[in-house]
Formats: sequence, structure tokens, C-alpha cells
Amino acid sequence: MSEQRLKIGITQGDPNGIGWEVILKTLADTRMLELCTPVVYGAPDAMGHYRKLLPECEHVYFQTVYSAREARAGQNNLVICGKTDSIEPGKASKEAGQAAVEALERATADLKAGTLDAVVTAPFDKEMVQSEAFGFTGHTEFFGAAFEGEPMMIMCSERLRVGLVTKHLPIAEIPKHITREKIVADLERFKASLVADFGIVAPRIAVLALNPHAGDGGLLGSEEQEIIRPAIEEAFEKGVLAFGPFAADGLFASGSYTKYDGVLAMYHDQGLAPFKTLSPDGVNFTAGLSEVRTSPDHGTAFDIAGEGKADPQSMRNAIYTAVDIVRNRRAWEEWSANPLPKAERERSRREPSERFERGERFERHERHDRHEVAEAAEAAEIPNA
Repeated sequence: MSEQRLKIGITQGDPNGIGWEVILKTLADTRMLELCTPVVYGAPDAMGHYRKLLPECEHVYFQTVYSAREARAGQNNLVICGKTDSIEPGKASKEAGQAAVEALERATADLKAGTLDAVVTAPFDKEMVQSEAFGFTGHTEFFGAAFEGEPMMIMCSERLRVGLVTKHLPIAEIPKHITREKIVADLERFKASLVADFGIVAPRIAVLALNPHAGDGGLLGSEEQEIIRPAIEEAFEKGVLAFGPFAADGLFASGSYTKYDGVLAMYHDQGLAPFKTLSPDGVNFTAGLSEVRTSPDHGTAFDIAGEGKADPQSMRNAIYTAVDIVRNRRAWEEWSANPLPKAERERSRREPSERFERGERFERHERHDRHEVAEAAEAAEIPNA
């Protein structure tokens, strides 16, 4: 697939949320077609419903295709899936949740088939998507299972990148999932992503504490002394430039987070609360997998669905980020490949006459150099060896 016109899959999310609104507003800017080939997965009825509500999107049209393989550059493409009997903006329903899942699964199938370069997911309601066939607590966990990897949630913007050790867990269950092994693995995974996906050669990572005041020397908890600090030291010995643990409030309030290329948070709200405050149009990136998936950093926003108020900037940024990461990752794979086999291939392609001429020139220069050395030695009255 062309590096200049990547195929980016976009799922409709919950059809009763703001997914279609931010998708249409994003695609209303025709310059998006110069950046990538959009392939939206969703229902024409839902698309039509929201397009009528948005005068600025009346000119956004789609070419229907069966799969991403048929998608055409220079136009918006629509894979028809995820239909519902009715569109009711702002209403959570199982039917709408299943429509979101169907769109997600169709896009993922094309991503696996290699006919998409990346997928950008519009938000769904985590409760409404639950069923016997779909038991994931979010998109991150779904993609981890689909691509058989250990996914890391990284919230990213031009200002800040925050990775999470634990993701969608109840607060009461978080401490037992904070282990030395998990933190070391996440630091290595975070570093690898910052290098390959974001192009940072030697990333510095700040690690947050679990307890208030970083445990106050054990007075407010022992995880910092017994688990987090030893994990940081182990990761550092393995070549990860990790520092901490830092109290979250102090690191963000003082602005010290700007000294680091990434921040590793212990749990969801510890990382996302400051991130969304500092980067309201940020992006959620699922790192650590073979394929690229991003999403806006907001939810379904049922409270404003259908009112034309949704801001599409986070969706735009999610598409921009997906394109950047695909290109960065491919560039890194090329840069980090072993150059010796290529050099050998290039050498073997030279014409025999060229190799002979190169050898003859070398021997001629060598004879000339020896003659000059001999003359110089004789002039200096140095005995010949």
C-alpha cells in the first residue's frame, strides 16, 4: 500500500453517540483525502441521520464498498455494517452497542487481512456492548486479544504521552496488579513504542508512585519501596531511562513532566485526569501490538449527541496520529534492519568488468605508491626492506 495514501479504517462507534458526528465533521474537510483514504465502517441510515443535522456536512458523500480492499483513493468509502432499527441520539441501548461491535469486528477483519494500514475507533458504551460473544472491558483489551499481544494504553498529544500499567480495573483491585515484573515489562514496552512509533531515540520516562506523596517512606504504603523503585532500577539496568517514583500531583503541578518523553502511570484515572486536563484533544493509542489502532480520547457523550455540539478535533488528531505512527514504524523497521545483507546484494550486482576495472585500478595505484616509496627511501638513504 502506498505510503502517501494510507488506508485508514474508521468505526462508527455507538450510533446513538457522537461517533458519526465527529466522523462527518472530520471528513467535511476535503484535505483529509490528501492525507489518507478513509474507510468508514457503519450504517448508511445512521450516517444519513446525522448528516441531515449538520449543514456543514451536506457535501460529505461515500462510495459503498464491500471491504477495504475495494476502497478508492480520493474519496470517502463506506463498508455497510452495524445497522439498527432506529437512531435515537443520547439513548444507550443493547441494539446500538451490538451495532458498534459489528462495525469494530468488520474493521478488525480487514486490518488482519492487510487491506487497512490502521484503525481509528469512535467510542462505544462499554456496558451496552457486553454479550456472550463480546466480554471485553474496552477497545484496548479487544485489540490485545485480536492480535495476541499485551497491549499498552498510551494517551498522546504533542504535549504529553502517558502510559498505563493497569487499565480498566476497579480501584480496589489495582494494588494486586502492580508487580515488579509488570512494571519492568511495561517500561520496556513503553520505551520500544516511544522509539519506533514516535521517533524518540533515547526516551526518558517518569514513573508515578501508587500512593500519595510516593508513600512517604512507607508511612502511606510500601509499594514504592518494595515494588516500584526496584522495578525502575531493574529497567534502568536493562537500558530504559526510567526515573522515579514521583508523586503524581507534584510532577504535574510543577511542570516537571515536560522534562520527560513519557510518563508511566499506575492506574487509569491517575494518568488520564492530568492528561485530559493538559491535552483536551488528545489521542488514545494502543501500543505493543503488530497493528496500529488509535481513537479520540472522549466517550460517547450521550448528553450532547444529536445536537451538533461535538468537537471533532480529537477524531482528527486520532487519524493524524495513526498515519504518523504507521509511517514512523515502517521507517524504524527500515532504519534498524541489518544493512550487511543489502550491502552484499549490492556488491553482487556489480558487473564483472566493473569489479575487474576496480581491481586493476587498485593494483595500478598500489604499484605507483610502492614506486614512490622506493624513490623516497633511496633519496633519504634508507635501506630497502
